[in-house]
Amino acid sequence: MRFNPKARLDSGQVRDAGSGGGGLGGGGMRLPIPGGKVAGGGGLGLVLVIAAIVLMQCVGGGGGGGTGGLALDPSQLQVAGGSQADTGRYDDCKTGQDAAESHDCGRVAVVNSIQDYWGDTLQQAAGVSYQPAATVTFTGSISTGCGQASAAVGPFYCPAPGDMNVYLDTDFFDDVLVRQLGGPPGEFVEWYVLGHEYGHHIQNLTGQMGNVRTQKGRNSDAVKLELQADCYAGLWVHNAVSTDTADGEPLFAEGPTENDLREAIAAAQAVGDDHIQKVSQGRVDPDEWTHGSSEQREQWFRTGYESGDYAACDIWR
Repeated sequence: MRFNPKARLDSGQVRDAGSGGGGLGGGGMRLPIPGGKVAGGGGLGLVLVIAAIVLMQCVGGGGGGGTGGLALDPSQLQVAGGSQADTGRYDDCKTGQDAAESHDCGRVAVVNSIQDYWGDTLQQAAGVSYQPAATVTFTGSISTGCGQASAAVGPFYCPAPGDMNVYLDTDFFDDVLVRQLGGPPGEFVEWYVLGHEYGHHIQNLTGQMGNVRTQKGRNSDAVKLELQADCYAGLWVHNAVSTDTADGEPLFAEGPTENDLREAIAAAQAVGDDHIQKVSQGRVDPDEWTHGSSEQREQWFRTGYESGDYAACDIWR
C-alpha cells in the first residue's frame, strides 16, 4: 500500500513506553520463544503472536457502548498497572509523507486506518459501537492490565477492563519472526499483525471472546478465535484503501500490492502452530495447537481479504 502524503496522522493513537527492563515480575505470565523453557515446566515452547494465555485469563467481556469515535482521551493511553511514560517516539509523525519515510510513522498511519475502518463498520455490521484502542510499543518488558509481559510474549492484545490496548515489542519481528521462525521481512508483516491484534479487540467488544471453552486442539475454540482474528486482518486489508483521516482525507493513495499480500500470507504461515512446532521441537502435535496451522491461518486471512465481508468471518456458525 502507498500512503497518501497529504493525510494528517493522529499520533495520539500510538504511544511508546520505552524499555521496561528485562524479565517478568508480579503476576506476569511467561510465553517462551522457540528454544526457551516453559515457565513452571520443561519442554520447548511456542512463540505466540497473540498471547493466548493472557487472553483467556484476562477477558474483559464484550458489550456495546463506547464513544463510537476515534479521539483518544489521554487516560485511555495509560498502561494499566504500569508507570511507563510516553517517550514521544511518535510526536513527529504528522503526515502520510512521514509514514512513507519512517516505519514508526507508518505504524501510526496503519493504526489510524484500522481504527477508522472499524469505527465506520462495527455498528452496522454487528450492532456494537467501536471503542478506540491505543497501540503501545515497548522493549524489554511492560506492565499491563493483564499483568507484566516480556518481549518473549510477542505482540498481544489485553482485553482487561481499563486497558483494552494492543502491545507491540518492536524488536519482535526481526529477532523472532524472521531470525527464529524464518518468516518474511517487510513492513506489511507488521501491518498484518496489527490487523490481527485489533481483530481481538473487535472480538472483545462484540463478546465473541466468551465463545471460548476449549483451549487446545486443531478444532478448539481458542484456535477459532485466532483464525477469526486473521480473517478480520484480511477484512481490514481489503478495505484499507477506503479509510480516511478525521478530516476526510484518504490515508492511502493505493491499495495493497501483490508483494504486500505475499508478505502477509507468508507471515500467517510462519506463525502457524505446525510450523512453530517443527522449528521448536521437530514434530507436529495438533492436539497442542492454540492458534491454528499455517494452512488454516492463510485460509482465514484470505477469507477476510477476498470477501471484504464481516459476515464471512463468522467462524462460530
